[in-house]
Amino acid sequence: MTVRHVFARFATRISEWAGKPASFILALIAVIIWAALGPVFDYSETWQLVINTGTTIITFLMVFVLQNAQTRDTRAIQAKLDEIILTSHAENRFIGIENLDEEDLKHLDRLVAKAAKGRGETEARRTTEKQADLPAAKPEKRKRAAPATASRKRK
Repeated sequence: MTVRHVFARFATRISEWAGKPASFILALIAVIIWAALGPVFDYSETWQLVINTGTTIITFLMVFVLQNAQTRDTRAIQAKLDEIILTSHAENRFIGIENLDEEDLKHLDRLVAKAAKGRGETEARRTTEKQADLPAAKPEKRKRAAPATASRKRK
């Protein structure tokens, strides 16, 4: 096993552990113990230095661990999305767009939003035309009134 694989496995395990409620509770207990020991150490500079140094070191190391795990997860999701694009009727030109610069991504986002809006209007027209071809449905009798929140349509 290479160092890269060992670090990847380590980063995955640590990031999974760090995201658990038990980890948060453990950190909270450490802070409570530290705060409770304040009067014992007369709130000295050393007492303050302990928490500052400890949290800084943990934060510094966790940045690298979590970034590694997040980068691998992002790559895996991107590969899955690329496979879906390749096996569907979607346009293949979207493969690799994560490598575009910010301006190109914004431009592409505007184009897709415009196309989606056009498709939405087309779909609404088609649905209306299909409904016109269907026989009129009989109104249903309601046994009881629906709750006010359920009857509202979301916008």
